Amino acid sequence: MSTGRHTSWRIPEEHRADPAYVEAGAAIALGQAVYDRRMALGIDQLALAERTGLTIDEIDRIEGGGTSPTLPLLRTLAVALEAKLDLSVDTEETYVSFVPHAA
Repeated sequence: MSTGRHTSWRIPEEHRADPAYVEAGAAIALGQAVYDRRMALGIDQLALAERTGLTIDEIDRIEGGGTSPTLPLLRTLAVALEAKLDLSVDTEETYVSFVPHAA
């Protein structure tokens, strides 16, 4: 099983006051973390969609950074990806990691 990988999005100082920029960066970091964990599990978007009850289009949007998910969706993703979601949001950086459960 793969060790946890993380994705971070550093927010340039000139954009820290722009909520849309901050949100977009967080969505991109989450999408990359979902993709990385899905690849580590060796599953395709269809398998993840089936595990979450979402459509392939919804999974594609999440992985592409095109959505800001709710807390229940984050939990659903963590369960489906067999991992703990580690999320840290700060004024300078958003950090996202799916940490595999201990074997």
